[in-house]
Amino acid sequence: MEFLKTVYQEIIGFFSFHGLLEIVKSGDYGRMLTLDGIRATLAPFIPVLLVIEIIRSLFYRKLTFSEYKVSFFTYVLNRFVSRFISIAAVAFCIGLFEPIALFKTEFTWYWFIYGYVIWEFAHFVYHYLGHKVRLFWCLHSTHHAPEYMNLSVTYAHFFLEAPYADVIRTSICILMGVNPPLLFLIMFVDGFWGSFIHIGEDVLKDGRLGPLNRIILTPSHHRVHHARNPLYMDTNFCNLLNIWDKVFGTFQPEREDVKIEYGITRPMKKNSFLDAYFGEIYCLAKDVYYAPGLKNKLLYLIMPPGWSHTGEHKTAKVVREEYLKQRGVSPAGEQQAVPATETLAASHEGVASVADASSGDGVVTQPDTIQGNMA
Repeated sequence: MEFLKTVYQEIIGFFSFHGLLEIVKSGDYGRMLTLDGIRATLAPFIPVLLVIEIIRSLFYRKLTFSEYKVSFFTYVLNRFVSRFISIAAVAFCIGLFEPIALFKTEFTWYWFIYGYVIWEFAHFVYHYLGHKVRLFWCLHSTHHAPEYMNLSVTYAHFFLEAPYADVIRTSICILMGVNPPLLFLIMFVDGFWGSFIHIGEDVLKDGRLGPLNRIILTPSHHRVHHARNPLYMDTNFCNLLNIWDKVFGTFQPEREDVKIEYGITRPMKKNSFLDAYFGEIYCLAKDVYYAPGLKNKLLYLIMPPGWSHTGEHKTAKVVREEYLKQRGVSPAGEQQAVPATETLAASHEGVASVADASSGDGVVTQPDTIQGNMA
């Protein structure tokens, strides 16, 4: 009975039914109009949508377990570790920085708008560093490893990524005056939308969402972020508002003539959980070990993926610029047609490996990194 009770609790926990069940048991449905009630009502949406996605794939005989394998095992591994560290990290940052915040905000609609703009900036910073600092890329690359897109990818994260992300985002927001209750509401909205934009093409073929594609970041934009195509590398770092991507020049809409290829460009052992979870750490450790001198060893930790002490850099920026240059296209004019079949492998022959581009994008690792030999 204890086993069945544990299974029941895990199922309820995965679907986030706790809050909704409490409202049903109390019979006070008016609570659903409160902030906590709205959270409790919306929380199960993404997990339920994931189940619908799987059932639909079964119905059309398109379900491949391998597409959910890495995400599933990552979720199980992170289930009892990551969230507790993340909660502690958020609480620590609030306690540390709230007394020295630049000013104080209130729980109002206009401060919510301000807070969300600041949150998106903080998210951009965390996400950008996750692609541009190799040590952080090791934490982020697990999310980019799947060679497909569906809602299960939402759960594919290295267990230390959430704490690292929350430290950066919480610190910036609190210092900029976003009060904790407002921050928690923003986190909820961001988490909901951040999960939804991973919806698969089997459920939502066109992820542009009509006119919303011009206003916010849609599933289409995030699919671009998860692509390993040179044109798409290291773009669309924001989550809901595209303000900061446009400010910093990392905004990239989906092109119909450039078919998205998901995953990281480093050769991987197909559908290997261990390679997806630990592969980039192994590659980094190997590069650091063989690097000459302490300075180069340290630089491998903080420079972008693809940086080399030999000067033969194969970072996402280098690969993307060479790709555009070979076609006579400048970054400002990159909307010109590019053959859809030409991906990184075709456009950059001789590059041994590249560590992913989207959510952990465009990282070119060194020729001595693993070649799919992880378990």
